[in-house]
Amino acid sequence: MDLNNLNDKQLDAVKSVGQPNLIFAGAGSGKTRVLTYKIAYLIQEQGLPPEKILAVTFTNKAAQEMKSRVQKLLDFDISSISIGTFHSISALLLRKEIHNLGISNSFIIYDQPDSVSVIKDCIKDLGLDVKQFEPKTFKNHISQLKNSLISYEQAEVLANDFLQKKVAEVYALYQNQLKKNSALDFDDLLLKPLEIFKNYPHILEKYQKKYGYILVDEYQDTNKPQFEFIHSLAIKHREICVVGDDDQSIYGWRGADISNILNFSEAFGESKIFKLEQNYRSTQNILDAAYHVISKNTTRADKRIWTDNNIGDPIQIVENFNDSMEAEKILNLINTNKSESNYSLNDFVILYRTNAQSRIIEDKLRRAGVPYHIIGGVKFYERKEIKDILAYLKVISNPSDSVSLLRVLNFPARGIGKTSVDKIISLSKDKQITIFDMLNLIDEVQIGESQKKTIKSFISKINRFIKSISNYNIVNVVNDVIEEFKIKEHYQKQNTSDSNERWQNIEELINGMIDYDNEKEDGNLTTFLEEVSLLTDIDKWNDKNEQVTLMTIHSSKGLEFPIVFIAGLEEGLFPISQYLEQNEELEEERRLFYVGATRAMNKLYLSYSKMRRRFGAEVTQMTVSRFINELPENNIEYLQTNNDFLTNKAVTKDVTFKRGQIVEHSLFGKGKILDIEGIGGESKISIVFHGNIKKKLIAKYANLKIVY
Repeated sequence: MDLNNLNDKQLDAVKSVGQPNLIFAGAGSGKTRVLTYKIAYLIQEQGLPPEKILAVTFTNKAAQEMKSRVQKLLDFDISSISIGTFHSISALLLRKEIHNLGISNSFIIYDQPDSVSVIKDCIKDLGLDVKQFEPKTFKNHISQLKNSLISYEQAEVLANDFLQKKVAEVYALYQNQLKKNSALDFDDLLLKPLEIFKNYPHILEKYQKKYGYILVDEYQDTNKPQFEFIHSLAIKHREICVVGDDDQSIYGWRGADISNILNFSEAFGESKIFKLEQNYRSTQNILDAAYHVISKNTTRADKRIWTDNNIGDPIQIVENFNDSMEAEKILNLINTNKSESNYSLNDFVILYRTNAQSRIIEDKLRRAGVPYHIIGGVKFYERKEIKDILAYLKVISNPSDSVSLLRVLNFPARGIGKTSVDKIISLSKDKQITIFDMLNLIDEVQIGESQKKTIKSFISKINRFIKSISNYNIVNVVNDVIEEFKIKEHYQKQNTSDSNERWQNIEELINGMIDYDNEKEDGNLTTFLEEVSLLTDIDKWNDKNEQVTLMTIHSSKGLEFPIVFIAGLEEGLFPISQYLEQNEELEEERRLFYVGATRAMNKLYLSYSKMRRRFGAEVTQMTVSRFINELPENNIEYLQTNNDFLTNKAVTKDVTFKRGQIVEHSLFGKGKILDIEGIGGESKISIVFHGNIKKKLIAKYANLKIVY
């Protein structure tokens, strides 16, 4: 086979057999090429039958691509080769062997909602209130225990407080119920093979012989069960090759253990280690910037990626007054690069640390008619939590909107089940009236009295909003809806990372409505909902399907773009606040920056804001991220602020403020100055606004208008 397409380091890694291989593959260094060539080399040059090879990846897409590329290198059928994800390989094994654990080989696999539903029943069986003991939270706790290889028996012994004891009890009931149902959850797909290997050594030996050579992609992302699975299969013959990059280990929050790759030789014995450090993707300036940040980590292998590509442009640091200006500058820089060079919209990606950051960027792109799409998520206004809030607003604006009404009828959960809903829908059809009208006649529906009482309360609240809508602005409407229907409490009660992020997204929706209310003199609820509804039409506007890409940095791994923007590089946002004082987590944040930076091929823009609206409408003064401060001076260039970006709204000039003055702020309304610290534009002004809201604002950025 032709190996001329490989560089010297890649070639050495491909040809190495007879002992464990660890390949540190830096960003853009051609790791997929090495893996596919190594598989082809084992078959073509070493004479290993395809069915003796096991190659494990983390996504089905990666598995399909690997198999396709291997097939192109060989001129005979390799369909017997085992290439797949950890979950798919494990499921295949379990279909043949799980009967040994007393579970049918035709087991079903429960997804997250199925699992949560079973856990909910288990909580009820223990006589616990599911409102107090949230099923999703219990599911997360149980998943963490499973990923730590802790059984429910061990969990009962280790439990040292009331919650842990209850989790252990629910865990035990949950596992028993899964077994009764001949069902596994996703965690069990990884755990049950280990249980079989432990209890039936002859089965383990069978698979050790079956898989004569094992390859693992993205090894830095393996968790404890995945490591144990691979270790069990490979430790006897030690014919194993793993590929990964500890500098790109960014999934610690879901159980990935970076020590698996750093301690590879300890686990598998004397190994041959290769470092693929030549990058084929990025300019040297981009690689230098990424290295200067990642090199501050203490838990990493010693390596530095380099390239034969040109030095390239300096890293552009984009300073902004606030997050609105940040979004506008990014839009302008996209337009500038597109007009001055031969770039298409597909060449641009905007990366951010949290999903909530996309809202204001989406709004700017949408209003400018620039098509975009989101990878690893849905558009802001299409997210479930946003659609739920918008559905309430749509019902208030148009009670005949039955789709929106049915969406919120039992959200948050208020005990109105599918049977009751079906009866309501059926009778409304018989009477040929809307579902809203039917709810106002709920006594005529044959459902339980408790459901009738709940529906009467719900529809009464909706009717009050409808009658008083003309007295509301859109911000007051959404805030009152959230309060009246206890939507914030719904998410706070769950107290999971998912529920917290959903609530952050709702806060960003409120920010968007504040912006809309400030910018549109004649804007109202109907026009706002209309603008949001047109989002899909704007996305389809470009018939060539050119579009800017938006995504979190977590979603970007493995991808590349000519021009990359990383937004929100501020302390507390990136690195994120809860990790600022925790060394291990801070190192993962630094690795996350490294991943984001090395997605860039030609240009990298790093953006931060001095002020950012967070936690709903609260404006917070921000500090530039330490990651920008860790970049070498000769590697960066500060983008000069264009006066076009600064408006009278943003900066207050040549105004003298005094205690006792009544001033007006575009966000907080009218207020009274209580105190002034310092002099000139840098002075801090303490103001009490309507509703006894107290704020301390910097004079030159406050955008205050003196009323009298």
